[in-house]
Amino acid sequence: MLSLKEQLLLLFSAPFYLIIISIEILLTNVRLGKKTYTVKDTATNIFLTLLNASIDFGFKLISILVLTLVFLKSPFEDWKIGFSYWLALLIAEDFAYYWLHRFDHEVRFFWAVHVTHHSSPHFNFTTGFRSSVFEPLYRFVYFIPLAWFGFKPIDIVFMYSATQIWGTLVHTEIIGKLGWLEKIFVTPSHHRVHHACNPKYLDKNMGMFLIIWDKLFGTFQEELPEQEYGPIHYGLTKNLEEPNIIQLLFHEWRQIWKDATTEGLTFSERFNYIFGPPGYSHDGSRKTSEEMKEEEQILLGEIEVSLLESKMVSTEL
Repeated sequence: MLSLKEQLLLLFSAPFYLIIISIEILLTNVRLGKKTYTVKDTATNIFLTLLNASIDFGFKLISILVLTLVFLKSPFEDWKIGFSYWLALLIAEDFAYYWLHRFDHEVRFFWAVHVTHHSSPHFNFTTGFRSSVFEPLYRFVYFIPLAWFGFKPIDIVFMYSATQIWGTLVHTEIIGKLGWLEKIFVTPSHHRVHHACNPKYLDKNMGMFLIIWDKLFGTFQEELPEQEYGPIHYGLTKNLEEPNIIQLLFHEWRQIWKDATTEGLTFSERFNYIFGPPGYSHDGSRKTSEEMKEEEQILLGEIEVSLLESKMVSTEL
C-alpha cells in the first residue's frame, strides 16, 4: 500500500537512478581509473533492496496502524499543512533516523541487521540499495514520537522515503567535497567516512540528510586527505570471503548465538554479547570500534615519536 506521494517518488526516482548509475560507471572507469562496480556485487545490492522492499511493503500496514493509533492520541492540534509543517517534519524525521542509525551501529542486536548494508568492499550508488533487510520490522518505533507530536503517519512515511533518496545519492566516490554544504548536509565525503573500515572512521557520520546531528552528538568525522591518513578502505573490519545471500543476512546472528551460548559466561557477559557494542568480547579476543581507535592512536603516536627520534639523530650527525 503505497501512498500517491510514494508512487510518484518511485516513478521518478527509478529512471533517475539508472541514469546516474550509468554515468558513475563511466566516470569511475575514465576519471578515477578503477572499477567500483562488479556484476556480482551490484546484483547482490539490487536483490537485497528488493527483499527489503517486500518486507517493508508487507509490514507497512502494521507500522502505519501503530503510528495512526499514536497520532489519534496526540495532545497537539492538527498542524496546518504548509512550509513550516514540512520543514519541521524533515528535521524531526532526520533526527529520529539519526538515533535509529546510531543504535544500529552501537548495539550488536541491531548491528546484526544493519551489517548487511556495510558488507560490500565497494562504494557506489548501488551500495545505497544494499539494504538492512529486516530494519522495517522495527524502524517505525523511532517515528512514534513524530506521530505523537501531530505529524500524519502517511507524511512521516513519505518523508522517510524522500530523504532516503538523498541517502542513496551520497554513496559515490566521483563527487568531492562540496564547500559550505559540508557544514549542514550529509555529503558523499561524509558518507565515504561512514562506510570506511579504517579505525578512525568507524561509527561516524550517522545522519541521512543533515550532518548537524553528528556534530551535536560527537559522531562527526571529516574525510581526511589521503596523504595525511591514507586511503579509505570500505566494508567490514573483517570482510566475508565469497559470501552468499544467506551469509550476508545471518552471519552476525550466528556469531551472536555462538558467543552468547559459550560455556562459563556470566549473565553480564552473555548480555553484552547480544546488546553490547559490536566487537565486544569477554576475553579480549576481539575489539570494539573504540578499542581499535585507541590502538591506532597509540600506534600512530609511537610512529610519530620514532620519526622524531630519527630526525634528531640525523640532525646530530
